[in-house]
Amino acid sequence: MWAGAVPAHARPGGPAMDGMNDDDRPDITPARDATEGMPTYDARALTGGGALAGIVLDGQLYMLRITKAGKLILTK
Repeated sequence: MWAGAVPAHARPGGPAMDGMNDDDRPDITPARDATEGMPTYDARALTGGGALAGIVLDGQLYMLRITKAGKLILTK
């Protein structure tokens, strides 16, 4: 299932966001105020305001989790 594909519910504008207007959608555009030349993303936007997001690299799924203490954990 994860042969490089991201499920529709994990994609911006996927079924989980149906019926949302542009004001309701999370901003997942790169933040440019961090280090120039390095894409920077808000973790809460990546998780859609939740605590978990899937990230695919070369067909492998990784899970990004925000802990209750506000720390990030990336696991395979």
